[in-house]
Amino acid sequence: MLFTYASDEFEGRKTGELGQKKAIAFIKEFYQSNNIPSPLGGEDYFQDIPASYFTGDIKASENVLAFIKGSEKPDEIIIISAHLDHIGISSNGDINNGADDDGSGTVAIMSIAKAFNEAKKAGNGPKRSILFLHVTGEELGLYGSRYYADVDPVFPLKNTVANLNIDMIGRVDKKHEGGENYLYLIGSDKLSQELHDVSEEVNKAYFNLEFDYTYNDDNDPNRFYYRSDHYNFAKHNIPVIFYFNGTHADYHRPSDTPDKINYEFLETRTRLIFHTAWELANRHDRIKLN
Repeated sequence: MLFTYASDEFEGRKTGELGQKKAIAFIKEFYQSNNIPSPLGGEDYFQDIPASYFTGDIKASENVLAFIKGSEKPDEIIIISAHLDHIGISSNGDINNGADDDGSGTVAIMSIAKAFNEAKKAGNGPKRSILFLHVTGEELGLYGSRYYADVDPVFPLKNTVANLNIDMIGRVDKKHEGGENYLYLIGSDKLSQELHDVSEEVNKAYFNLEFDYTYNDDNDPNRFYYRSDHYNFAKHNIPVIFYFNGTHADYHRPSDTPDKINYEFLETRTRLIFHTAWELANRHDRIKLN
């Protein structure tokens, strides 16, 4: 799936351009073929964002939304997000495929959605609803997530329990080369200590990944907490976790290609996020703000 999504055919998925239109069609077809519905109804999986919303010469674009309705508390929503766009084609004609950024998060969400849907078909679906939110315009300034959160939240923000945001989970950064599987977690304790505790408990029960909180420091000079789509939910007091593998030499370069993904790590990280979402969706009480 990632070899297709991060192929030259998608032309780097720049917001508003032909490659990005191919990307949203690919995501929609996946959900339709797996009988995972849209919350918008019928064949409409796209939340349209007009060109006027963007700054500069950017064409209209779309978020892609899919949805699994909860069995007991359907009005309470867990949002799992990743950005579908990348930076397009360089001035010299090289295509920036964005396999890790954020093809890895995109295919992770699709795999998580399929797992939730299989559980539902088996009669064991989530008690709370799950929104699978693929946002556009991240690379240009978090436009798609801001549009959803600030302009057109399909579900009331007060009913949104948490946002699990996935942005680059397919590679290994220099700090962790040669080591065990790991993830940077950002934001998990900033609004809800309970969310942080649930995340830790799930990891210890099933995975024992190394959770690295370096970038969660309030004084982190990289300011990653403010630089991906979860922030547009956090600013509305929605608890968030940002899952991230750190940067690498291929970040925002044509060399961020699918052959460089660590697929074993990607699969385990995706399973971790699924189990965390599963726990949030099925626990008796929704997690509380501090």
